[in-house]
Formats: sequence, C-alpha cells, structure tokens
Amino acid sequence: MRQVFQEYLRKHDQHLTPQRTAILDHLLAADRHLSQEEIYAALRGRGIGKVTIFRTLKMLEDCRLVESVTSPNGRPRFEVNAERPHHDHLICLECGGIMEVQWPEVEKIQDKTCKELEFEIVYHRHELFGRCKECRVKRT
Repeated sequence: MRQVFQEYLRKHDQHLTPQRTAILDHLLAADRHLSQEEIYAALRGRGIGKVTIFRTLKMLEDCRLVESVTSPNGRPRFEVNAERPHHDHLICLECGGIMEVQWPEVEKIQDKTCKELEFEIVYHRHELFGRCKECRVKRT
C-alpha cells in the first residue's frame, strides 16, 4: 500500500512524508472505521495537524486506498480499501456502529441489470441506515 501511495504522490509532485506515513500506518492498524477526529486525536501528539490529516485522507481516497463510509452524523469514517473483498455497510443511527456485510445475491442482480442496460460499473457502495440489535433491544 505504501508503494501505491508513493507512486500516486510522485505522479502529483508530492512526497511520502513521515506525517503521511503515520496516517496511513494508523489506518492500516485500525480494527474499525475511523473518523478524521479520531485520527487527529491519536496522532496530534506526534505533531500532525488536522489539515495534514484532511489532505492525506483526500489523497488516499483519490488513489482508492481508503474509502469513506457515511456515519449517522453525516461525517465520514474511513477504512482501508486495498486487498479486501467488496462489502457494504449497515450503519446504526443510535450507537454509530458500522457492520460490514457481503451479499453475493445482490451483486449478481446488480451485475445482471447493468449488463442488460449496457451500463459499465466503475464502483459502487451500499450504506443502509437503521438500528443494530443492541440498540433495538434498548428501545423496548
């Protein structure tokens, strides 16, 4: 991933700085979807500012190494996109939890429909908003 990012930066006359490397490493080590604020809170002690995090996340999205997922409050959360099977997201409006799901049947329907309509898919994502099991139980 670092090599892909470095190539992207080189093509855009940029460099892989220690700050950008730290942001990428933090995302790679994460076991969940992170907000920009969470990344900042974890890395500000290393002298990495909000603007650097914002710009680096944008670059990582542009080179398709990171993908954003919409959280219930409308702010994006980020996950590493490389070398992972395609998945979609179930997002809890109560607790903000994000669950990853794979739906082979849905993928087949999408592919069939697009083929019939002669539509070429570049990428897609599904985000479904609702309440997780735990939050539904709390409401009753």
